[in-house]
Amino acid sequence: MTLAYVGSRTTRERNARGEGISVFRVDAETGSLTLLHVVGGLKNPSYLALNRRADRLYAVHGDSEDASAFEVLADGNLSLLGTVPCGGRNPVHLALDPTERHLVVSNHLSSNLAVLPVAASGELSGPSQIVTLPGSPGPHRVEQPFAKPHFNPFDPAGRHVVVPDKGVNRVFVFRFDEGVLAPAATPWVDTRETAGPRHLAFHPSAPYAYVINELDSTVTAYHYAADTGKLVAFQVLSALPDTWTGDSRASGITIDAAGRNLYASNRAHDSIAVFRIDPATGRLTFQDATPSGGRTPRFFALAPGGRHMFVLNEDTDRIVTFAVDGATGQLADTGQSVACGSPVCMVFADRD
Repeated sequence: MTLAYVGSRTTRERNARGEGISVFRVDAETGSLTLLHVVGGLKNPSYLALNRRADRLYAVHGDSEDASAFEVLADGNLSLLGTVPCGGRNPVHLALDPTERHLVVSNHLSSNLAVLPVAASGELSGPSQIVTLPGSPGPHRVEQPFAKPHFNPFDPAGRHVVVPDKGVNRVFVFRFDEGVLAPAATPWVDTRETAGPRHLAFHPSAPYAYVINELDSTVTAYHYAADTGKLVAFQVLSALPDTWTGDSRASGITIDAAGRNLYASNRAHDSIAVFRIDPATGRLTFQDATPSGGRTPRFFALAPGGRHMFVLNEDTDRIVTFAVDGATGQLADTGQSVACGSPVCMVFADRD
């Protein structure tokens, strides 16, 4: 049985309608979602991470200063293990290191990363390290007043943490060794001053990384050196069709398991952009942008097996299911959707 855990925004300040963390059963054949549980009483559990055994789930609480650990029960429901300070304001992303003894958190409004120790029981401790990100603010008066890390995945080898920063137009790279972050030999790469890098996806089998830039709705392709963490840009292209002349903000990015297709979400254009990846060069070719089936697709996720994509439309409170063409990567609306208040993150667990 495959379960999906969906984080949401819940506070009046965010004009949110979420109830907490929703637990759905996923039908692998049809892509339908069936609600099983709702874990309420949580403030903006807006980004989630599961351990490999899928018996512990971690959440950061957006607009607060906390992170939580949960035990995943036999029926898929969650039991709170504890909540701890995460070393800064508005934590927006989290990632477990390969040993699962540390959790790295991006604190969006404190311009820092924090490392939280993870006990054998799965419980968290307060930060063992806090790293402040350097750089001059970008030109956007509202969105770029200071460094704003937005994402901190580990690379496929688990040696480096790569951090797109919307505020200073940099993608930072850190070595991670025995629970300690240290700047890589090339500690960052600068982006265009209008970019606002937000999220990143690594190619599953080739030395490429792709960054979605929120403010100018572009994707930047990089060569990635796994031994040093160095990033070298080689392509930038729009995530919007050339017929769109209005404003839009890019958000999420992911690559299919075969490494053939890349997807990115656009908010305001309200679409999922589809790109083809050249296997020989890593270069992208824009294919089209499929309507997201609602407003503000802040997040989307490919289901295990890659046959379906779930698009989380934050401002219309619905998760829409799309079928994925295995050969072309194109998306088709299945007509299926499920209500979910202010959904902003989805992770999957396979349960016996």
